[in-house]
Amino acid sequence: MRITQSYIYLHDVRFHAFHGVLPQERSVGADFVLSVRLGYDVTRAAATDDVQDTLNYAEVYQLVKRQMEQPSNLLEHVAGRIADALTNTFPAITSIDLQLTKANPPMGADLRGAGVELHLINDKTH
Repeated sequence: MRITQSYIYLHDVRFHAFHGVLPQERSVGADFVLSVRLGYDVTRAAATDDVQDTLNYAEVYQLVKRQMEQPSNLLEHVAGRIADALTNTFPAITSIDLQLTKANPPMGADLRGAGVELHLINDKTH
C-alpha cells in the first residue's frame, strides 16, 4: 500500500489575541479559534518513526502562536501572514487549509463566531 495524500493538522487551537478594527478589540482582545491542515508527505516518517522525517506540529503551533501575538486589524491579514510564515519556514508544505474564527465578534448578532478560511496550494511544490 502507498500513501497518496497526507496532512499534518492543528484542530481548534484557542488563542486570546488583539485583532480587530475597533479600539476595544485592540485593548481588551478577543478569543479566536484556529484550525490548519497542511499537505505534507509523511511517507518517510511512517516508515522510520523519526520526528526529523515529518513536519513537527509543535513547531507549527509555535509559528502560528507568534503570528497570533502580532495585532492586526483584519483576520484576512493574520491568516495570510500565518500562511506565508508556514510556507517560508516549511517549504515542503504542498497545501494549506486554514480557518480562523473570532469567537463572539462585536457585531450585535447571536453567533458562535465569524472569520476567514483560506485554501492555498504551494506552487513551488506542484
